[in-house]
Order: sequence, then structure tokens, then C-alpha cells
Amino acid sequence: MTKYKLSGIGNAVVDVISHADDSFLDLMGIEKGIMQLIEQDRGEVLYAAMSDRLQTPGGAVANTIAGVGALGLPTAFIGRVHDDALGRFYAQSMQDSGTDFVNPPVPGGTLPTSRSMIFVSPDGERSMNTYLGISTELGPEDVPEAVASASEMIFLEGYLFDKDHGKEAFRQASRLTRAAGGKAGIAISDPFCVDRHRDDFLDMIGNELDYVIGNEHEIRSLYETDDLEAAMARTADMIELMICTRSGDGVTIMSKGERHDIPVHKVTPVDATGAGDQFAAGFIYGLVTGRDLETCGRMGNLCAAEVISHIGPRPVIDMRAEFVKAGLE
Repeated sequence: MTKYKLSGIGNAVVDVISHADDSFLDLMGIEKGIMQLIEQDRGEVLYAAMSDRLQTPGGAVANTIAGVGALGLPTAFIGRVHDDALGRFYAQSMQDSGTDFVNPPVPGGTLPTSRSMIFVSPDGERSMNTYLGISTELGPEDVPEAVASASEMIFLEGYLFDKDHGKEAFRQASRLTRAAGGKAGIAISDPFCVDRHRDDFLDMIGNELDYVIGNEHEIRSLYETDDLEAAMARTADMIELMICTRSGDGVTIMSKGERHDIPVHKVTPVDATGAGDQFAAGFIYGLVTGRDLETCGRMGNLCAAEVISHIGPRPVIDMRAEFVKAGLE
């Protein structure tokens, strides 16, 4: 019997968000609009340079899990934090938001809790500078069988492909969930991560998973092609359900020969952080509550539009109420 509608595995990252204009980014050597991995000393410099700070639990899949939890479904998150101030903040914040954080903070060791310094420009673009810390050590021993086997769906974060034990954790979690009758899927996360681990991504998508969510850049990167239609078709041939987000051009969903192209209402973003994460939350909420694929896509679009309307990567209003207003509930 399932205990969780959705569980996830990913980097447990504390997001520290600040405003910054383009001249500040240039001065600090920050490349606008992308996520860069940084070392601990660089993180300390950037943290000190922040003029205003909003601290919130983050991490791509953790944001998705929290979004589904906020919609009222039982959720769990698997991730590593250190037993330090940020780690305790992260674990408690996830619990307080209604998601079970199933791994207690780890005492000892030298790697601190992961953190990302995010600079939001006046145009809403976010420039992320992430120090991964203890998250890089996540492995199969961190996946509780009782959680993976009791999950109706499990969602994996592509960023963790950069470590072999992260891949092993994915395979273990996916196999446990699927053996118990559940579904397993992945957020591709980053085209550069695909470039580093293309064969492993394709093997996992083709053999270990039931659904995949990626943006147009990530889907194309799987096959090193500029032809998005061809890349989507090839992915859909490999897996039961393929979801491709295309920013202002909407969302394409392909499953078992069925295709849905769902437009989006363009919104000028206040902060683009978490758009893909909350799209996934709305979409997966629809899946696990038995909605048709078009409704799932529309739910995802509503959640993405909400999160880019304010600072921070998680919803601040009742999205169930928004679904009702839109005639989706």
C-alpha cells in the first residue's frame, strides 16, 4: 500500500536569493542566466556581496516535491544535509511545509550543507552560483526502501548524474518503486549534464523509467541535434511519457502515439527561479490524481506562471484554488 503519492531524490540546497543588476554581475564575474557550480571559498565571497538575502529551502526536485505537498498530497524527499545551521534549517523547513524529509542531518565530516547564491536581475533572469557540498555524497545507502517502495511515483534530479553513486541511488530507487507497482521519472535538469553523461541518461530513460520531463535544450541535447521534433519523437519512442517544456512556446506531451501541444499565457517574470520545478509539480499532481494529459499540462503551466510572479522557487498562494478558478478541479 502506498504511503506517498510522490517522493523525490535530489540535491538538498539552501537557496540564498538577492537582487542584482547587470553591472554587479559583470563586476563579480557572474555569467547571467545560468547555473554555475562553485567552490566553497567563492560561495563565501558571493554571500558576503549580497545586499539583501531571502533564504529558502531549494534544489530542483525538492521544489517540485514541496509544490506537490503544498497541493495537499503526501510527499517525501530523499537528500543529504550536514548537521549544521543550514542543514537543520533545510530539514525543518521541508517538514514544516508538509513534506517528510526522510534523511536526518549528517553529523561530522568536512562537507557543509549545499547552498546556491541566486542573483535576480531586473528582467527576472536568475544567475545561480551553487556549492554542492554534502549533496555530492548522496548514494544508494541514502534511499530508504520503506520510502521508495511506498511511493506511487518517484522523481529523480538529473544533476545527480555527475556522481556514480548518485546514479546508483537512482537505479535503486527506481527499481524499488517500480517493483511495488509505482512509476519512476526524471527531470533532465541541465543540457551540460547530459553532455557529460549522455549514454547513462539514454540508458536510464530507455530501461529504468516511465516518464521524463525536460526543456527543449535538454531534450535536444540527448541526441546532439538542433531538430527538436526529431529529438522529442526519439524520446517518446523510448519511454511511456515524454514532456518537453518550450518556455513561451508552450508544452508538448507525447505518450503512446498521443500528442498534446499546450500553449502558455506569456507572463513577464519577476523571478524565473523554479519555473520548471513548479511546472513539474502541477503536472505530476495531475498525473497522480488521475487527470488526462492535457489537464496535467495546464496544471503545470498554472504552477509555473505563479512561481515566476514573485521572488522564490515555491508557490506562495493556494494553487488548488487556482485550479478551481481555471476549471481544472
